[in-house]
Amino acid sequence: MRIRAFQGLRPQPDKAAKVAALPYDVVSTEEARALAAGNPLSLLHVTRAEIDLPEGTDPYSEAVYAKARENFERLQREEGSLARETEPCVYLYRQSMGGHSQTGLVTVCHIEDYENDRIKKHEKTRKAKEDDRTTLNRTLRAHPGPVFLTYKDDSRLRELTEAVVSGAPFFDFAAPDGVRHTLWRVAGGKAFVDAFADVPYSYVADGHHRAASAARVGKELRDANPVHTGEEDYNWFLAVLFPAGELNILPYNRVVADLNGLSADEFLRQVGAGAEITSDADPSPTCPGQVSMYLGGRWYGLEFAADANEGPIERLDVSRLQDKILAPLLAIDDPRTSQRIDFVGGVRGTSELERRVDSGEWAVAFSMYPVTVGQLMEIADAGAIMPPKSTWFEPKLRSGLVVHTF
Repeated sequence: MRIRAFQGLRPQPDKAAKVAALPYDVVSTEEARALAAGNPLSLLHVTRAEIDLPEGTDPYSEAVYAKARENFERLQREEGSLARETEPCVYLYRQSMGGHSQTGLVTVCHIEDYENDRIKKHEKTRKAKEDDRTTLNRTLRAHPGPVFLTYKDDSRLRELTEAVVSGAPFFDFAAPDGVRHTLWRVAGGKAFVDAFADVPYSYVADGHHRAASAARVGKELRDANPVHTGEEDYNWFLAVLFPAGELNILPYNRVVADLNGLSADEFLRQVGAGAEITSDADPSPTCPGQVSMYLGGRWYGLEFAADANEGPIERLDVSRLQDKILAPLLAIDDPRTSQRIDFVGGVRGTSELERRVDSGEWAVAFSMYPVTVGQLMEIADAGAIMPPKSTWFEPKLRSGLVVHTF
Protein backbone atom coordinates (compact mmCIF):
# COMPACT_ATOMS: atom_id res chain seq x y z
CA MET A 1 0.00 0.00 0.00
CA ARG A 2 1.12 3.50 -0.76
CA ILE A 3 0.81 6.10 1.96
CA ARG A 4 2.71 9.31 2.57
CA ALA A 5 3.12 12.14 5.02
CA PHE A 6 1.25 15.32 4.16
CA GLN A 7 1.19 18.96 5.16
CA GLY A 8 -2.44 19.41 6.02
CA LEU A 9 -4.55 21.64 8.22
CA ARG A 10 -5.12 20.93 11.90
CA PRO A 11 -6.32 22.83 14.96
CA GLN A 12 -4.09 23.95 17.78
CA PRO A 13 -4.47 21.70 20.83
CA ASP A 14 -6.67 24.15 22.73
CA LYS A 15 -9.12 24.36 19.79
CA ALA A 16 -9.22 20.68 18.82
CA ALA A 17 -12.26 19.76 20.91
CA LYS A 18 -14.31 22.61 19.42
CA VAL A 19 -13.30 21.91 15.80
CA ALA A 20 -13.77 18.11 15.97
CA ALA A 21 -17.12 16.91 14.64
CA LEU A 22 -18.96 13.66 14.10
CA PRO A 23 -19.00 12.38 10.49
CA TYR A 24 -21.52 14.18 8.30
CA ASP A 25 -23.46 10.99 7.57
CA VAL A 26 -24.28 9.92 11.13
CA VAL A 27 -26.21 13.09 12.01
CA SER A 28 -29.28 14.64 10.43
CA THR A 29 -29.43 18.33 9.57
CA GLU A 30 -31.38 18.95 12.79
CA GLU A 31 -28.88 17.01 14.89
CA ALA A 32 -25.95 18.80 13.25
CA ARG A 33 -27.55 22.19 13.90
CA ALA A 34 -28.02 21.32 17.57
CA LEU A 35 -24.48 19.97 17.97
CA ALA A 36 -22.91 23.05 16.37
CA ALA A 37 -25.10 25.59 18.18
CA GLY A 38 -22.97 28.20 19.95
CA ASN A 39 -19.77 26.72 18.50
CA PRO A 40 -18.65 28.55 15.34
CA LEU A 41 -15.48 26.40 15.19
CA SER A 42 -17.29 23.08 14.66
CA LEU A 43 -16.42 21.47 11.34
CA LEU A 44 -20.13 20.70 10.95
CA HIS A 45 -20.36 24.25 9.59
CA VAL A 46 -18.34 22.87 6.66
CA THR A 47 -19.52 19.28 6.30
CA ARG A 48 -23.22 20.11 6.93
CA ALA A 49 -23.24 23.78 5.89
CA GLU A 50 -27.02 23.81 5.41
CA ILE A 51 -27.21 24.34 9.19
CA ASP A 52 -26.18 27.97 8.56
CA LEU A 53 -28.90 28.55 5.95
CA PRO A 54 -32.67 28.87 6.37
CA GLU A 55 -34.53 25.76 7.50
CA GLY A 56 -35.76 23.74 4.56
CA THR A 57 -32.74 24.57 2.37
CA ASP A 58 -31.95 21.72 -0.02
CA PRO A 59 -28.72 20.21 1.41
CA TYR A 60 -27.55 19.51 -2.16
CA SER A 61 -28.07 23.06 -3.43
CA GLU A 62 -25.28 25.29 -4.74
CA ALA A 63 -25.87 27.66 -1.82
CA VAL A 64 -24.85 24.93 0.63
CA TYR A 65 -21.53 24.22 -1.09
CA ALA A 66 -20.78 27.95 -1.36
CA LYS A 67 -21.50 28.32 2.37
CA ALA A 68 -19.25 25.36 3.11
CA ARG A 69 -16.38 27.04 1.25
CA GLU A 70 -17.02 30.32 3.05
CA ASN A 71 -17.02 28.58 6.44
CA PHE A 72 -13.91 26.56 5.58
CA GLU A 73 -12.01 29.72 4.65
CA ARG A 74 -13.22 31.41 7.85
CA LEU A 75 -11.88 28.55 9.99
CA GLN A 76 -8.49 28.94 8.34
CA ARG A 77 -8.45 32.68 9.02
CA GLU A 78 -9.39 32.40 12.68
CA GLU A 79 -6.26 31.92 14.76
CA GLY A 80 -5.72 28.36 15.91
CA SER A 81 -8.85 26.92 14.31
CA LEU A 82 -7.36 25.26 11.22
CA ALA A 83 -3.71 26.11 10.62
CA ARG A 84 -1.32 24.70 8.04
CA GLU A 85 1.06 22.07 9.41
CA THR A 86 4.68 23.23 9.46
CA GLU A 87 5.98 20.09 7.70
CA PRO A 88 4.71 16.82 6.22
CA CYS A 89 3.47 14.52 8.99
CA VAL A 90 1.51 11.42 9.77
CA TYR A 91 -0.38 11.03 13.03
CA LEU A 92 -1.43 8.31 15.42
CA TYR A 93 -5.03 8.68 16.54
CA ARG A 94 -6.43 6.82 19.53
CA GLN A 95 -10.11 6.62 20.40
CA SER A 96 -11.20 5.36 23.81
CA MET A 97 -14.79 4.53 24.68
CA GLY A 98 -15.63 2.70 27.89
CA GLY A 99 -13.16 -0.15 28.15
CA HIS A 100 -12.36 -0.18 24.43
CA SER A 101 -9.59 1.69 22.63
CA GLN A 102 -8.25 1.61 19.08
CA THR A 103 -5.24 3.37 17.58
CA GLY A 104 -4.90 4.10 13.88
CA LEU A 105 -2.54 5.92 11.55
CA VAL A 106 -3.79 9.18 10.01
CA THR A 107 -2.22 9.49 6.59
CA VAL A 108 -3.13 9.85 2.93
CA CYS A 109 -3.66 6.91 0.57
CA HIS A 110 -3.34 6.88 -3.21
CA ILE A 111 -6.51 6.83 -5.30
CA GLU A 112 -4.93 4.30 -7.67
CA ASP A 113 -4.82 1.80 -4.80
CA TYR A 114 -8.56 2.42 -4.41
CA GLU A 115 -9.17 2.06 -8.15
CA ASN A 116 -7.07 -1.12 -8.38
CA ASP A 117 -8.68 -2.77 -5.33
CA ARG A 118 -5.63 -2.72 -3.12
CA ILE A 119 -8.11 -0.85 -0.97
CA LYS A 120 -11.03 -3.26 -0.95
CA LYS A 121 -14.71 -2.38 -0.63
CA HIS A 122 -17.71 -4.25 0.72
CA GLU A 123 -20.58 -1.82 0.06
CA LYS A 124 -22.19 -0.11 -2.89
CA THR A 125 -22.49 3.67 -2.83
CA ARG A 126 -25.63 5.67 -3.43
CA LYS A 127 -25.39 8.16 -6.29
CA ALA A 128 -26.91 11.13 -4.44
CA LYS A 129 -24.55 10.78 -1.47
CA GLU A 130 -21.51 10.20 -3.67
CA ASP A 131 -22.37 13.20 -5.87
CA ASP A 132 -22.79 15.34 -2.74
CA ARG A 133 -19.36 14.55 -1.29
CA THR A 134 -17.75 14.83 -4.73
CA THR A 135 -19.13 18.35 -5.11
CA LEU A 136 -18.06 19.28 -1.59
CA ASN A 137 -14.50 17.98 -2.07
CA ARG A 138 -14.23 19.74 -5.42
CA THR A 139 -15.56 23.00 -3.96
CA LEU A 140 -13.27 22.95 -0.92
CA ARG A 141 -10.28 21.39 -2.69
CA ALA A 142 -10.01 19.37 0.48
CA HIS A 143 -11.01 16.12 2.22
CA PRO A 144 -12.53 17.33 5.49
CA GLY A 145 -13.35 13.85 6.84
CA PRO A 146 -11.17 10.73 6.80
CA VAL A 147 -12.02 7.33 5.35
CA PHE A 148 -11.97 4.56 7.97
CA LEU A 149 -9.70 1.74 6.71
CA THR A 150 -8.54 -1.44 8.36
CA TYR A 151 -5.73 -3.92 7.67
CA LYS A 152 -4.71 -7.32 8.96
CA ASP A 153 -2.69 -7.06 12.16
CA ASP A 154 1.02 -6.50 11.56
CA SER A 155 3.70 -6.87 14.26
CA ARG A 156 6.04 -4.30 12.71
CA LEU A 157 3.35 -1.63 12.64
CA ARG A 158 2.29 -2.50 16.16
CA GLU A 159 5.86 -1.95 17.41
CA LEU A 160 6.11 1.39 15.59
CA THR A 161 2.79 2.48 17.07
CA GLU A 162 3.73 1.48 20.61
CA ALA A 163 6.97 3.44 20.39
CA VAL A 164 5.13 6.64 19.43
CA VAL A 165 2.21 6.43 21.85
CA SER A 166 4.56 5.96 24.79
CA GLY A 167 5.36 9.67 24.39
CA ALA A 168 3.32 12.78 25.09
CA PRO A 169 0.38 13.39 22.69
CA PHE A 170 -0.12 16.52 20.64
CA PHE A 171 -3.65 16.83 21.95
CA ASP A 172 -5.99 14.82 24.12
CA PHE A 173 -9.64 15.60 24.90
CA ALA A 174 -12.94 13.97 25.78
CA ALA A 175 -15.89 14.74 23.50
CA PRO A 176 -19.35 15.46 24.93
CA ASP A 177 -20.40 11.86 24.26
CA GLY A 178 -17.58 10.62 26.49
CA VAL A 179 -15.31 9.30 23.74
CA ARG A 180 -11.68 10.29 24.30
CA HIS A 181 -9.60 11.42 21.31
CA THR A 182 -5.81 11.46 21.48
CA LEU A 183 -3.44 12.46 18.67
CA TRP A 184 0.33 12.05 18.35
CA ARG A 185 2.18 13.96 15.65
CA VAL A 186 4.94 12.12 13.70
CA ALA A 187 7.05 14.39 11.49
CA GLY A 188 8.05 12.74 8.22
CA GLY A 189 6.65 9.36 9.19
CA LYS A 190 9.15 7.46 7.02
CA ALA A 191 9.11 4.32 9.16
CA PHE A 192 5.34 4.03 8.77
CA VAL A 193 5.49 4.73 5.03
CA ASP A 194 8.09 1.97 4.60
CA ALA A 195 6.15 -0.49 6.76
CA PHE A 196 2.90 0.04 4.86
CA ALA A 197 4.70 -0.64 1.58
CA ASP A 198 4.68 -4.29 2.71
CA VAL A 199 0.95 -4.34 3.54
CA PRO A 200 -0.75 -5.85 0.49
CA TYR A 201 -4.31 -4.69 1.09
CA SER A 202 -6.52 -2.58 3.28
CA TYR A 203 -10.30 -2.60 3.58
CA VAL A 204 -12.86 0.19 3.74
CA ALA A 205 -14.52 -0.29 7.11
CA ASP A 206 -16.58 2.92 6.98
CA GLY A 207 -16.65 5.82 4.54
CA HIS A 208 -17.32 4.23 1.14
CA HIS A 209 -18.88 7.46 -0.13
CA ARG A 210 -15.91 9.55 1.06
CA ALA A 211 -13.46 7.20 -0.66
CA ALA A 212 -15.43 7.03 -3.91
CA SER A 213 -15.83 10.82 -3.98
CA ALA A 214 -12.12 11.40 -3.40
CA ALA A 215 -11.30 9.04 -6.25
CA ARG A 216 -13.75 10.81 -8.57
CA VAL A 217 -12.33 14.26 -7.90
CA GLY A 218 -8.79 12.94 -8.22
CA LYS A 219 -9.58 11.39 -11.58
CA GLU A 220 -11.18 14.63 -12.80
CA LEU A 221 -8.06 16.61 -11.94
CA ARG A 222 -5.77 13.90 -13.29
CA ASP A 223 -7.58 13.92 -16.64
CA ALA A 224 -7.43 17.73 -16.79
CA ASN A 225 -3.69 17.91 -16.08
CA PRO A 226 -1.50 17.35 -19.19
CA VAL A 227 1.63 17.08 -17.02
CA HIS A 228 0.12 14.72 -14.43
CA THR A 229 2.76 12.76 -12.49
CA GLY A 230 0.72 10.81 -9.93
CA GLU A 231 2.31 12.62 -6.99
CA GLU A 232 0.06 15.69 -6.95
CA ASP A 233 -1.98 16.15 -3.79
CA TYR A 234 -5.23 15.40 -5.64
CA ASN A 235 -4.02 11.81 -6.10
CA TRP A 236 -4.23 11.19 -2.35
CA PHE A 237 -7.11 11.06 0.10
CA LEU A 238 -7.34 11.31 3.87
CA ALA A 239 -7.67 8.05 5.80
CA VAL A 240 -7.16 6.46 9.21
CA LEU A 241 -5.80 2.91 9.09
CA PHE A 242 -6.60 0.67 12.07
CA PRO A 243 -5.38 -2.86 12.75
CA ALA A 244 -8.31 -5.25 12.45
CA GLY A 245 -7.80 -6.77 15.88
CA GLU A 246 -8.59 -3.48 17.61
CA LEU A 247 -11.90 -2.71 15.93
CA ASN A 248 -15.28 -2.71 17.61
CA ILE A 249 -18.29 -3.57 15.43
CA LEU A 250 -21.76 -3.12 16.87
CA PRO A 251 -24.94 -4.57 15.37
CA TYR A 252 -27.02 -2.65 12.86
CA ASN A 253 -30.61 -3.34 13.87
CA ARG A 254 -33.86 -3.06 11.91
CA VAL A 255 -37.40 -1.79 12.50
CA VAL A 256 -40.30 -2.38 10.11
CA ALA A 257 -43.39 -0.18 9.92
CA ASP A 258 -46.06 -2.86 9.42
CA LEU A 259 -46.62 -6.61 9.15
CA ASN A 260 -47.65 -6.52 5.48
CA GLY A 261 -51.31 -7.12 6.32
CA LEU A 262 -50.66 -10.06 8.64
CA SER A 263 -51.90 -10.31 12.20
CA ALA A 264 -49.21 -10.72 14.86
CA ASP A 265 -50.22 -14.37 15.40
CA GLU A 266 -50.12 -15.18 11.68
CA PHE A 267 -46.81 -13.40 11.28
CA LEU A 268 -45.33 -15.43 14.14
CA ARG A 269 -46.65 -18.64 12.59
CA GLN A 270 -45.04 -17.85 9.24
CA VAL A 271 -41.75 -16.81 10.88
CA GLY A 272 -41.73 -20.17 12.66
CA ALA A 273 -41.79 -21.98 9.33
CA GLY A 274 -38.28 -20.71 8.55
CA ALA A 275 -36.71 -20.27 11.98
CA GLU A 276 -36.82 -21.84 15.41
CA ILE A 277 -38.62 -19.46 17.79
CA THR A 278 -38.14 -19.14 21.55
CA SER A 279 -40.22 -16.85 23.74
CA ASP A 280 -38.96 -14.32 26.30
CA ALA A 281 -35.54 -14.24 24.67
CA ASP A 282 -32.60 -11.97 25.45
CA PRO A 283 -32.98 -8.69 23.51
CA SER A 284 -29.38 -9.11 22.24
CA PRO A 285 -28.43 -12.31 20.39
CA THR A 286 -25.54 -14.17 21.97
CA CYS A 287 -23.95 -15.74 18.88
CA PRO A 288 -24.07 -15.77 15.06
CA GLY A 289 -27.12 -17.47 13.62
CA GLN A 290 -29.46 -15.82 16.12
CA VAL A 291 -31.74 -12.79 15.75
CA SER A 292 -33.91 -11.31 18.51
CA MET A 293 -37.34 -10.01 17.44
CA TYR A 294 -39.49 -7.52 19.38
CA LEU A 295 -43.20 -7.85 18.66
CA GLY A 296 -46.23 -6.93 20.74
CA GLY A 297 -44.17 -5.94 23.78
CA ARG A 298 -42.27 -9.23 23.88
CA TRP A 299 -38.84 -10.45 22.76
CA TYR A 300 -38.56 -13.64 20.71
CA GLY A 301 -35.40 -15.49 19.77
CA LEU A 302 -35.03 -16.64 16.16
CA GLU A 303 -32.46 -19.22 15.18
CA PHE A 304 -31.78 -20.03 11.53
CA ALA A 305 -30.50 -23.42 10.47
CA ALA A 306 -27.02 -23.37 8.94
CA ASP A 307 -26.56 -24.58 5.36
CA ALA A 308 -23.20 -26.03 4.33
CA ASN A 309 -23.69 -24.65 0.82
CA GLU A 310 -24.04 -21.05 1.97
CA GLY A 311 -21.42 -18.57 0.83
CA PRO A 312 -19.93 -15.78 2.97
CA ILE A 313 -22.80 -13.39 2.20
CA GLU A 314 -25.57 -15.94 2.72
CA ARG A 315 -24.07 -16.85 6.12
CA LEU A 316 -24.56 -13.30 7.41
CA ASP A 317 -27.49 -12.98 9.81
CA VAL A 318 -28.65 -9.84 7.98
CA SER A 319 -28.84 -11.94 4.79
CA ARG A 320 -30.77 -14.73 6.50
CA LEU A 321 -33.20 -12.21 7.98
CA GLN A 322 -33.66 -10.58 4.59
CA ASP A 323 -34.09 -13.84 2.68
CA LYS A 324 -36.31 -15.66 5.19
CA ILE A 325 -38.43 -12.90 6.73
CA LEU A 326 -38.10 -9.38 5.33
CA ALA A 327 -38.55 -10.24 1.65
CA PRO A 328 -40.95 -13.21 1.66
CA LEU A 329 -43.14 -12.24 4.62
CA LEU A 330 -42.93 -8.45 4.86
CA ALA A 331 -42.46 -7.67 1.14
CA ILE A 332 -39.30 -5.62 1.69
CA ASP A 333 -37.50 -6.68 -1.45
CA ASP A 334 -34.96 -3.86 -1.52
CA PRO A 335 -34.04 -2.50 1.93
CA ARG A 336 -31.95 0.22 0.25
CA THR A 337 -35.05 1.92 -1.14
CA SER A 338 -38.01 0.71 0.92
CA GLN A 339 -39.65 3.39 3.05
CA ARG A 340 -41.11 0.72 5.36
CA ILE A 341 -37.81 -0.21 6.99
CA ASP A 342 -35.37 1.80 9.07
CA PHE A 343 -31.95 0.97 10.50
CA VAL A 344 -30.85 1.65 14.07
CA GLY A 345 -27.17 1.67 15.06
CA GLY A 346 -26.32 -0.69 17.88
CA VAL A 347 -24.90 2.16 19.95
CA ARG A 348 -28.51 3.20 20.66
CA GLY A 349 -29.21 -0.11 22.40
CA THR A 350 -32.20 -2.43 22.27
CA SER A 351 -34.24 0.00 24.39
CA GLU A 352 -34.46 2.21 21.30
CA LEU A 353 -36.03 -0.68 19.39
CA GLU A 354 -38.56 -1.20 22.17
CA ARG A 355 -39.35 2.53 22.25
CA ARG A 356 -40.03 2.67 18.53
CA VAL A 357 -42.30 -0.36 18.46
CA ASP A 358 -44.11 0.57 21.69
CA SER A 359 -44.82 4.02 20.23
CA GLY A 360 -46.98 2.40 17.56
CA GLU A 361 -45.00 4.00 14.75
CA TRP A 362 -43.25 0.69 13.98
CA ALA A 363 -44.66 -2.82 14.12
CA VAL A 364 -41.66 -5.08 14.69
CA ALA A 365 -37.95 -4.76 15.44
CA PHE A 366 -35.00 -7.08 14.88
CA SER A 367 -31.89 -7.03 17.06
CA MET A 368 -28.83 -8.47 15.27
CA TYR A 369 -25.60 -10.13 16.30
CA PRO A 370 -22.73 -7.98 14.99
CA VAL A 371 -20.83 -8.88 11.85
CA THR A 372 -17.16 -9.65 12.52
CA VAL A 373 -14.17 -7.97 10.88
CA GLY A 374 -13.20 -11.39 9.56
CA GLN A 375 -16.54 -11.70 7.76
CA LEU A 376 -16.12 -8.22 6.28
CA MET A 377 -12.66 -9.09 4.97
CA GLU A 378 -13.79 -12.46 3.60
CA ILE A 379 -16.55 -10.80 1.59
CA ALA A 380 -14.29 -8.00 0.34
CA ASP A 381 -11.61 -10.54 -0.64
CA ALA A 382 -14.23 -12.35 -2.70
CA GLY A 383 -15.08 -9.11 -4.51
CA ALA A 384 -18.62 -9.35 -3.16
CA ILE A 385 -20.94 -6.73 -1.66
CA MET A 386 -22.45 -6.93 1.80
CA PRO A 387 -26.16 -6.27 2.31
CA PRO A 388 -26.93 -2.64 3.16
CA LYS A 389 -26.51 -1.48 6.75
CA SER A 390 -24.62 -4.58 7.88
CA THR A 391 -22.01 -2.95 10.13
CA TRP A 392 -21.93 -0.16 12.68
CA PHE A 393 -18.45 0.82 13.78
CA GLU A 394 -18.10 2.59 17.10
CA PRO A 395 -16.58 4.91 18.15
CA LYS A 396 -16.94 7.12 15.09
CA LEU A 397 -13.95 8.99 13.68
CA ARG A 398 -14.02 12.74 14.24
CA SER A 399 -13.64 15.08 11.29
CA GLY A 400 -11.49 18.18 11.62
CA LEU A 401 -8.59 16.77 13.64
CA VAL A 402 -6.55 16.81 10.44
CA VAL A 403 -7.74 17.99 7.00
CA HIS A 404 -6.04 17.13 3.69
CA THR A 405 -6.06 19.80 0.98
CA PHE A 406 -5.17 19.53 -2.70
